[in-house]
Amino acid sequence: MDIDAWVWWLIGAVGLGIPLVLTAMPEFGMFAVGAIAAAVVAALGAGIVAQVLVCVVVSVALIAVVRPIAARHRADRPQLPTGIDALKGRQAVVLERVDGSGGRIKLAGEIWSARALDEGQSFEPGQHVDVVDIDGATAVVM
Repeated sequence: MDIDAWVWWLIGAVGLGIPLVLTAMPEFGMFAVGAIAAAVVAALGAGIVAQVLVCVVVSVALIAVVRPIAARHRADRPQLPTGIDALKGRQAVVLERVDGSGGRIKLAGEIWSARALDEGQSFEPGQHVDVVDIDGATAVVM
C-alpha cells in the first residue's frame, strides 16, 4: 500500500495540531498550516523539494507576520484592576464610627472593617470616605 505524499503532510499537520492544543503555543498551529500548504502542493503534483520549500516558507511567513500582530494586541489590552486593587480609590460610606483603631464601612455593596489612615482622624456614620489601601481584611480610609 503506497500512501501519497499529501496524506503524509496532512498527518504531519494533525501531529503539529496536537501540541498546539496541549501547550497553547500558536507556533505549532502555524507549522500545521505550513504542512497543509505543502499537502496542497503535493496534491497538485509538485516534487518533494517544492513541498518542503512551501512548508517552510508558509510557516516562516506566518510566524513573521502573525506573532508581531498577536504581541501588539496582547500589549494593547487594557489592564483592568481586579480583587483588592479594584477597591483602592473607591468611595465608601461610614456605617460605624471609623478612627485609627477601627470601624465599619460599606464598600462596593459589602460591609468592611476599616481604620483611618491618620490615627488622629475620625469619620462619623453617613460620611463618605476614600479607600486608599486594603490591609488584610481592613480598608484603610481617609
